Amino acid sequence: YYPTLGNGGYDVQHYTIDLAVDMEANFIAGTVTIEAEAEKDLSLFNLDFLGFEIAEILVNERNARYLRAGRELFITPADPLPRGEMFRVEVTYSGVPGEGVRGGGSSYSAGWTRYPKGVFVASEPAGAARWFPANDHPSDKATYTFHITVPQPYVVAANGLLQEVIEHEDTTTYVWSTEYPMATYLATVNIGEFVERTEEGPDGLIIRNYFPARIADKAEAVFARTGEMLAFFNEIFGLYPFEAYGVVVADTPLFFALETQTLSLFGAEIVPDALAGVVNGWSQPESVVAHELAHQWFGNSISPANWQDIWLNEGFATYASALWFEYTRGEAVFERIMRGYYRNVAGRDYTPGDPGPTELFGQGVYPQGAWTLHALRLEVGDELFFDILRTYTERFKYGNASTDDFIDLAEEVSGQELGDLFAAWLFEGDVPPMPEWELGG
Repeated sequence: YYPTLGNGGYDVQHYTIDLAVDMEANFIAGTVTIEAEAEKDLSLFNLDFLGFEIAEILVNERNARYLRAGRELFITPADPLPRGEMFRVEVTYSGVPGEGVRGGGSSYSAGWTRYPKGVFVASEPAGAARWFPANDHPSDKATYTFHITVPQPYVVAANGLLQEVIEHEDTTTYVWSTEYPMATYLATVNIGEFVERTEEGPDGLIIRNYFPARIADKAEAVFARTGEMLAFFNEIFGLYPFEAYGVVVADTPLFFALETQTLSLFGAEIVPDALAGVVNGWSQPESVVAHELAHQWFGNSISPANWQDIWLNEGFATYASALWFEYTRGEAVFERIMRGYYRNVAGRDYTPGDPGPTELFGQGVYPQGAWTLHALRLEVGDELFFDILRTYTERFKYGNASTDDFIDLAEEVSGQELGDLFAAWLFEGDVPPMPEWELGG
């Protein structure tokens, strides 16, 4: 779908993103350091990077030559890089994110976005390169450290855990890091006049949320069941895969939510009355809260091998939300939800297993993806179905999976031939007739 995304020849291990932010000018300046392993002998390699003025590029502390063409940054190191060796790239740059870059894209894919009261970063599927140089493909995951310097009294929330807060005369540097591999589109930096609300989740997991001060109490109520959701998903999917969880609420309407790793991003419309006179609030906040949390397993820990495998993210998270309501509200509510999902796709010609780039976030991927899983559950029974999910999250943890990987695993665990079922729901179009099932069955 996106042949220009990502680059071969190396495997990124770690990004250090060190940026100073001028909030008034929406100007960022700093250095991104990339530690990578050469997978073959390299005399030249590419990064994805859009916009900005580059001041210097160093490879292994020596000046490197570079050329730019669109999102491609071609780097020629002073010395060739031998296969199997680690190397270090430092790109120093500055500018206004998005300036001079064609096509802003949707708000969930634009990367660094300034709004009147702060900044949010949402980059699915290709927006990471719009704010930092990267190997911008979900198949090359890495760990991250962030050093983000902002004017006081702004607060920074990013992925992982806050390691240090360094006070300067009129600015503050926030140091965040995550020790678990992360796809580039899930990296996020959020800047605002936030207050932090923390609690302890299951098994001592840290839940840290960042809310605009003016709506913090109402926002806390919206996310009050996060700990319960974590406990339920731990049981049916396997243990939560990261060092922390929480959410950040941007003080602006977004009309989307994004599962940025360990710190899901929401707009202020998730909070009732937060945008009085603009919107009437989110009609089903509990559903989307569960959806984004489920993505931490499906999409974040296990990322798609390629973007055509997106139903492994969205279909799973959509079905997980329905499972939460089955658990908390009962089977009749669950049935109503699933029948509603079916009505959304009945009579259509969706192929969620290969939706095409224009339908990456279309109806087929979400409700029909969820129905693919429910059809599997009805076929193999609850015990085998949840064994399949737990085996899947364990086997592919911190890596990538394709649709074929999931089908093969489902057949392995169930001992059944399931190719026809998956073909009918994912690839053939003309959504299959809705299977009948008995409540309590």
